[in-house]
Amino acid sequence: YKTDGKEKEAILEEDDDLWVRIRHRHIAVVLEEIPKLMKEISSTKKATEGKTSLSALTQLMKKMPHFRKQITKQVVHLNLAEDCMNKFKPNIEKLCKSEQDLALGTDAEGQKVKDSMRVLLPVLLNKSHDNYDKIRAILLYIFSINGTTEENLDRLIQNVKIENESDMIRNWSYLGVPIVPPSQQNKPLRKDRSTEETFQLSRWTPFIKDILEDAIDNRLDSKEWPYCSQCPAVWNGSGAVSARQKPRTNYLEDRKNGSKLIIFVIGGITYSEMRCAYEVSQAHKSCEVIIGSTHILTPRKLLDDIKMLNKPKDKVSFIKDE
Repeated sequence: YKTDGKEKEAILEEDDDLWVRIRHRHIAVVLEEIPKLMKEISSTKKATEGKTSLSALTQLMKKMPHFRKQITKQVVHLNLAEDCMNKFKPNIEKLCKSEQDLALGTDAEGQKVKDSMRVLLPVLLNKSHDNYDKIRAILLYIFSINGTTEENLDRLIQNVKIENESDMIRNWSYLGVPIVPPSQQNKPLRKDRSTEETFQLSRWTPFIKDILEDAIDNRLDSKEWPYCSQCPAVWNGSGAVSARQKPRTNYLEDRKNGSKLIIFVIGGITYSEMRCAYEVSQAHKSCEVIIGSTHILTPRKLLDDIKMLNKPKDKVSFIKDE
């Protein structure tokens, strides 16, 4: 990050209270936190009047003599938030809307998507999206209609000119996902979360959150989860609170003596799935969720892994995360 015209390096770790507080939050929530932060560190009301850019806030903080000792930590997170928004605004914002509509089958207003192809086409025709984005959108389209025909799949691959990357789509069949031909296999039943407060561009809830909540409530099917140990009875009846509540100051201390739900995912885990662990931990006072995996999956890394599924074992080379 840059401060005082110089580039500096920061380590994000557990003893950074602000990092622990906002690391898994939606970017919109983080941007709401910044004015609150200014109120906490400034003794004047003028610091938070009007809409101020992140850069302006950074400069404003530097002018506060009584806060100079703690300024470095705050500047780091202001820089992070600004970098995230610079990545988000040009292309990701529009792409997210299409992905959410395809994943959920409904738009932001809750109306059912009648023609998934009409949602997909603008993504495929957008020259600013790279092949990985387009392939991911095609996969969401295929998942939404529970499989497609070989003819339709060939047409999509040829039109987008992704013949060399077509294995990123076809190889999902190795994971039991219906690509071609259409399958009669039903999708897993999901919890109704339509009443939960969320953001338009992050309406999809990872399936792992259903599993975490069912595990805490001892509702997991023992036939499907034969190796899941019995959950403590103390978890039940503890009551749930909003996942967006402000953590208590003694939050970490409370967790040390509480029960723990440990879940490990073989084959990789996404950042949004890790966020679910934070949210479920905050919503259930009596247990802490600890989640882990073999590696972290990004959209690009996932497609690269899928592409290698039909390659001979001695030819597979693991690509390091960027």
